[in-house]
Amino acid sequence: MDNRFPLARLSTGDTAYLYDKSIVLFFQGRRKVLSTSVYNGGYHEDFTAVYNRDMTRGAGMTCEMLAATYEEHMAIVSRRLGLDPDRVTGMGTAAQMTNAAVKSLSYEDLTVTAIVTGGIETNGGRVGDPATYFKRREKPRPGTINIILVLDTDLAPGTLARALVTCTEAKTAALQELMAGSRYSTGLATGSGTDQTIVVANADSPLYLDGAGKHSKLGELIGRVVIAAVKEALFRQSGLSPERQHDLLRRLARFGVTSDTVWEAYRKIAGEKAAIKPVFLAELDALAGSEDLVPYGILYIHLLDEYLWRLLSEQETRAAAEPILKLLADAAGAKAPEIEGMLEKAMISALEYLLAAACVRRLDKRGEEDWNEDRSVYKYFP
Repeated sequence: MDNRFPLARLSTGDTAYLYDKSIVLFFQGRRKVLSTSVYNGGYHEDFTAVYNRDMTRGAGMTCEMLAATYEEHMAIVSRRLGLDPDRVTGMGTAAQMTNAAVKSLSYEDLTVTAIVTGGIETNGGRVGDPATYFKRREKPRPGTINIILVLDTDLAPGTLARALVTCTEAKTAALQELMAGSRYSTGLATGSGTDQTIVVANADSPLYLDGAGKHSKLGELIGRVVIAAVKEALFRQSGLSPERQHDLLRRLARFGVTSDTVWEAYRKIAGEKAAIKPVFLAELDALAGSEDLVPYGILYIHLLDEYLWRLLSEQETRAAAEPILKLLADAAGAKAPEIEGMLEKAMISALEYLLAAACVRRLDKRGEEDWNEDRSVYKYFP
């Protein structure tokens, strides 16, 4: 389909167009806008459009900058899109606009629409993670999870701000339900380091609401539509999904466990009998996604989270971790290692070792079966 065609026609009468690596929402009347963007951010009542733009030079390529500052760059982009740079606000991202998710929900004469692009794989973070940015002025990096939230109701500025809070909570809830990990700590991600949101209310609507929190119907619709749109956008952009998260390696990545670290542990255990790496990786992949291991592994990891959040004592955590590790070992056909030393490191090291030892056992067993099968062929020859 020609990407100049409308992406979506909204209940407000506004139309979102996909063109020039951008999604532009053109207003057909008066709108109240609250934007977190550095470019014309804040509260405004005189905008004619809002947009989200793919800042990359192409899929998988670096972002382009057309001027010395982000604001100047976005003003140039606005002109390219045929917009008045002083009467719009825009967001930049490295996500592709063709992967955008558009979701709407209605209740009586109220409709809420979310247009979302997103990715969390490279920049996911948890609020409170260690950070280094403290410069007085720097070109802002493009956003990662970008949301345009359109509310077909008139709202007071304070209620519009509350809608932004509810929208942010919904984004975090979506990430929580996917158990997406931070790239900067062992915590679960609450967003990316560069997320942006634009909330639009229809000032021409006869409907006027004074609540956007979790007890209001508007808040409920915001939560439901944003959760659904964020999940779909993350799947379309990077493949993140419940099915993909059914994998112990993906769950352990925030603790520094990768196929490479398990490979090194495997080589130490297997010694000269170690299989070549592609054979090992295939076995590890099957093991990490095994329905016999994943449920116990998730319980084990969450137990550690509870300890790190200070909801469980070290004694309680160790006492519960050891039988779960034994269940994991039985399911993997390996011997359960001891959990020794500082608890956080010890629990992760034990599970990493268990995965490596299970690969040794499974590959050794497979090698014996292959050898026996090959040897049986000789009975057909003199």
